[in-house]
Amino acid sequence: MITLCMAACNNAKTPETVAKDVAKAEQKAATEVAKSENSAVKDLNSAAEKVDDRLVAFNNAAAKDAYNLAVAKADGDRKVALATCESLGGAEQKRCKDRAEAEYQATKANAKAAAQSEKQ
Repeated sequence: MITLCMAACNNAKTPETVAKDVAKAEQKAATEVAKSENSAVKDLNSAAEKVDDRLVAFNNAAAKDAYNLAVAKADGDRKVALATCESLGGAEQKRCKDRAEAEYQATKANAKAAAQSEKQ
């Protein structure tokens, strides 16, 4: 009986059977590859969305920080200008302070516009 089983295991299959088996194996392999590719695409798309979200958050934070830095610098410049204006008198002092305030407001508005244009 063992001899019979071993003899059957070593028998060559017909070309038609082999062709069918090969075709079935190729189909199964192609299906597995397609499933793996679909899974990989899904995973990569999910990861890309996360990267996009992080990039947007990073850019928005950078825009906010650039705005805050510009406003802080403008505020410091205004304080220096206003202190300098104190050495003047009368109408000249008022013009100096008005100019310092106008420059501060313009710089602040420009910084806000720049931050808005960089936000996503």
